[in-house]
Amino acid sequence: MARRRFLASPWRSLGAWTARLPSRCAVCGSWPAERLCAACIARFAQPAARCSTCALPLAAGAVQCGQCLRDPPPLDACIAALDYAYPWAGLLAEFKFHGDPSWAQPLADLMRSTPWAEPAIDAADWLIPVPLSPARLGERGFNQAERLAHALCAQKTSSRLLLRLHCGADQHTLGRAERLRNLQGAFAVDPLRVAALHGRRAVLVDDVMTTGATLHAAAQVLRQAGVTHLTALVFARAPEPGR
Repeated sequence: MARRRFLASPWRSLGAWTARLPSRCAVCGSWPAERLCAACIARFAQPAARCSTCALPLAAGAVQCGQCLRDPPPLDACIAALDYAYPWAGLLAEFKFHGDPSWAQPLADLMRSTPWAEPAIDAADWLIPVPLSPARLGERGFNQAERLAHALCAQKTSSRLLLRLHCGADQHTLGRAERLRNLQGAFAVDPLRVAALHGRRAVLVDDVMTTGATLHAAAQVLRQAGVTHLTALVFARAPEPGR
């Protein structure tokens, strides 16, 4: 067992090192290039007008969607770099499910370049990644939200403030109301670290926002701990059915 742990670390270091070498672009295959070439970023990563509190696409000039006006979310702002669509959905799957954490930096670079993202990071006291349950963390080997947060600003990132108590049923097949019920009691703030959150500004980081149920459940717990300003920052925003 000790030998397996010894061998794992050099390979992780090698993966992070080779990710910075010239290579083929993961989208168009051009070489030499970064993992994402400038042409593909210009083609597929253009900023879009979005609701300021749920990040769904809006008509140019609008600030908030009707749903957020009727039922304000527990977030002061919500920022998404991109839509959950080609080619980003496939690259996120490579990042999360195929054991390639070296994707964190190029994806985080796109997040940081999104309008309003860098000011939110600069103003925050904490970057808080949405935690995985111990079982899910064991399956994947790393928390993709934590890797993104560290790539955005390691000095402000803390994975010890917000805890995941349980995972619940698979969220993918559930609607928003079912997801919210499934997430009741899923998150908690470490009682010994509540003082570190009281009166502070935080950015809640995740890879994908689908219905917002996970982010909202986490946000409510952080609000109860005294966070005064809370922004959600995600890489991709999925379209909600019927909206």
